[in-house]
Amino acid sequence: MLRTVKVENGIVQGLPAADPRITSFKGIPFAAPPVGENRWRAPQPAKNWDGVLKAFQFAPVSMQPQMGVDENDIYVREWHVDPNTPMDEDCLYLNVWTPAKSPDEKLPVFVWFFGGGLQVGYTSEMEFDGERIARRGVVVVTVNYRLNVFGFLCHPEITAESPDAPANFGHLDQQAGIRWVKRNIAAFGGDPDNITIGGQSAGGGSVMSQLTSPQNEGLFQKAIIQSGIIAPLYPGNRVPRMGRTLAEAEQEGVEFFEFLGVKSLAEARKLDAWYIRDKALQYKDFWNMIWSTVQDNVFCTGNPFELFVRNKRCMVPVLLGHTSSEFFSIPQVNSLDEFRNLAVEMFGEDADEFLTLCNAQSGDLNEVIKRASVSGLEYGIRIAAKVNDEAKTGVPMYYYNFDAEIPGWDNPGTFHSVDLWFTFETLAKCWRPFVGKHYDLARQMCNYWCNFIKSGDPNGKDSTGEDMERWEPYTVQAPYGMVFGDKPVFVREKPSDLMEFLIRQYFKKNF
Repeated sequence: MLRTVKVENGIVQGLPAADPRITSFKGIPFAAPPVGENRWRAPQPAKNWDGVLKAFQFAPVSMQPQMGVDENDIYVREWHVDPNTPMDEDCLYLNVWTPAKSPDEKLPVFVWFFGGGLQVGYTSEMEFDGERIARRGVVVVTVNYRLNVFGFLCHPEITAESPDAPANFGHLDQQAGIRWVKRNIAAFGGDPDNITIGGQSAGGGSVMSQLTSPQNEGLFQKAIIQSGIIAPLYPGNRVPRMGRTLAEAEQEGVEFFEFLGVKSLAEARKLDAWYIRDKALQYKDFWNMIWSTVQDNVFCTGNPFELFVRNKRCMVPVLLGHTSSEFFSIPQVNSLDEFRNLAVEMFGEDADEFLTLCNAQSGDLNEVIKRASVSGLEYGIRIAAKVNDEAKTGVPMYYYNFDAEIPGWDNPGTFHSVDLWFTFETLAKCWRPFVGKHYDLARQMCNYWCNFIKSGDPNGKDSTGEDMERWEPYTVQAPYGMVFGDKPVFVREKPSDLMEFLIRQYFKKNF
């Protein structure tokens, strides 16, 4: 087994995972600490070290609100359980799980970015244990990155100092992680020319940002986006902020510096990180994602969703989907008259068709709103997949919907992020009373993900030796996807009439 590995900065030693055929390396620095003069700068090269770095435990998490506090929060119950999790501004470390016995095996590589709205999250969350994926012959890498004000603040002085990297430091950390993998993963038995990047929620949105960055051509060969593509639909619905211009973000930074009580970048870099964290939590509405992706015309050249659906991206195979009960777009109206006016405002001469699809003649506002509600994730994915197919790009997209029954006293439904237990096959770490069907589903989902990571095609055999349900790419003629319920089923059903209408309207307005 590869327990000791030489990387570009020195020698690292790992430990046997729970399965001793896997070696885990935790807390490997891939960039210099982003502190002092490196605060609000693109990641800088890591320094060499002497001797052997014992990569035995996770590094501290990025600066963020304390976790494990509100037990009424489903995510605290689920995995943010420890209020004493170490936290530090010095956070640019990654973790590797490898099944390789020698450096020359050229195994496929999976690079993972956690979610959390770009405000919270960390690689040491228990669901992100890479061991089960590594058992299937994949080298797994989880990359930490800067969050919130530390990762996404802009300021005119920052731009003047580094016009080639004025923003998106969290995304640049992710990019630096991929580049580190490209340079070093062969030492862990990985293939630097067979890299898949993946993420969920803001991690999935980060994958979309990496896919649409002109700086990344050739860095990776495949991508997985879980609950990370969402399209705005009805006015007033909350969607990720991906449209900030650099000028807007700079002005926000000026105002935040005033809130901090400093007059210059130099002064702000001398402040204690905990003070900045606490002030950020007091500043406006922290959870409204003030600090997020910026169109800086360097790393990010436009709204990532719009770039993606116009095929201005790295042309690689993509596996993408969502859970069945997350992020629905719902009309924000208080009467049927308001609903009718909204229909005219949004769809003009086609408003009557929309009103008929929503049964607006029924007189029951609640029923009409229910009929009009659609998954913003499904909507965005179907738009992107349609464009990809019609453009004859030659790269497949595989669509899924996670619709499993999730047990627990809280009756949570298929809540946002619950699919992570299944794709990483880490159900045994969860408190929920999962039973045999859940473990079977997780095994097969992890199989599909690993097959895609290896070849760009999720299909193959189960570990039982049986063929798994065939998963076909999404096309305009066959806009189908895999539904993960009690078991995987490839459902050959067209989108709803309302979804078809909304997609036609999107193309009518945007193409």
